[in-house]
Amino acid sequence: MTEQNNEYSTISQSQLDALVQLHNRFLEGRLGGRRAILKRVDLSGLSIRRACLRTAEFSGCLMRNMDLMGTDFQEATLYACDLSNSNLLDTNFVRADLRGSRIENANLEGADMANADMREGNLSTDGSYLPPRPVNFRGAKMVGVRLSGVLAGKADFTDALLTGADIKDADMRGAILDGADLTDVEVAGIQLGGASLKYAILSGVQMSDIRDSSIDLEGALTDETAGMSIMQSGKTLDDMLEEHTSWLNSAGRQGKQLDVGNMDLRALRSLNDRKLTAIKAPRTRFIGMELRNIEIQSSILDRADFRNTNLENADMRGSSLKFAIFNHANMCGANFSPLVLTGKTDDDNAKRFAPCNMEGAKFRYADLRGAIFKGVNLKGADFTNADLEGADLRNADITNCIFEGAILDDAKMDDVVGEETADHGPAFSLRALKKEEA
Repeated sequence: MTEQNNEYSTISQSQLDALVQLHNRFLEGRLGGRRAILKRVDLSGLSIRRACLRTAEFSGCLMRNMDLMGTDFQEATLYACDLSNSNLLDTNFVRADLRGSRIENANLEGADMANADMREGNLSTDGSYLPPRPVNFRGAKMVGVRLSGVLAGKADFTDALLTGADIKDADMRGAILDGADLTDVEVAGIQLGGASLKYAILSGVQMSDIRDSSIDLEGALTDETAGMSIMQSGKTLDDMLEEHTSWLNSAGRQGKQLDVGNMDLRALRSLNDRKLTAIKAPRTRFIGMELRNIEIQSSILDRADFRNTNLENADMRGSSLKFAIFNHANMCGANFSPLVLTGKTDDDNAKRFAPCNMEGAKFRYADLRGAIFKGVNLKGADFTNADLEGADLRNADITNCIFEGAILDDAKMDDVVGEETADHGPAFSLRALKKEEA
């Protein structure tokens, strides 16, 4: 090993492979075997795919951007390790020691974390112990994860995707699950005293298992409709769209403008390829819906909730989306550029541009590859850990934007406004790790 700095030593891929082989010999009781023990080593970007590292120790290690798909860490120690942005698909953490670890924005789909210890813990730069820090799963993709029986008091699952997870009998007292997607999770026997589930998505959850006066459920979405459902309007969507089309074609003299403001549209499931130009939908909930190729230009969508939606190639030019929420949304190729308006009389031939206003919008963990934000007002928008590879932000106003952890490879940022106040943080260039066959 060589010294990287005063805090961490480094190791090469070949050295890591050799260490894994020696650990396997140790597990098999063969001559020359040695248990894998690494403390304060930087392994970032390396791969240990489908390896067997049961009972291994990686205390205080940097393990960011690693490919650990299918690796067996059963009963291993990963105390105070940083596994952020790593591929942990189908990884086995049964009874592992993950105290004080950071696993932010990692892909844990299908992982098994049953009976893992995820309580507080910490290590200082010199290896001494400090006041404990909670485990950080912010934004992690944990679809179908087995968390039954875990000890996860005070763990932070803010904005995590926990759809279909098994959390039976888990101890998550004091945990933070604000904005987390807990759709269809199994929660029988769970302890959530003092936990915060503000604006969490709880569709398909047996609420009687988590009702507790000490749990903060402010703004949480359950199977009970949040706001009026479009089904309660007395008209079908097609009828409402027919009236809206008549209103558009007659310049407002006939028909009626579509107004779904503050409605819960989740029951519709899909609006793919629909033409919804110039609608009113402030504070409307589109959570988890399919909205591919939707045309929703020149619309009012302030504070609308698009979490976990598929907005691939959506056309939202010229719309107002102030403080809208797009966390974990697929927005590849979506268009938010100004809408070009032309005059309709001989005296009004000049072209006018209606810009998109996305001030204060949240794009945390969103897939924005190839999206077009040219000329958009993005003041104060939050792009934490978003993938903006190849996105077009030319002439956009990014004053006070947050880009911490965002992927900005090949993004076009010529002539942006307010770059001096944008918080780029530690931007990273990790290519999206996708699930693939072994």
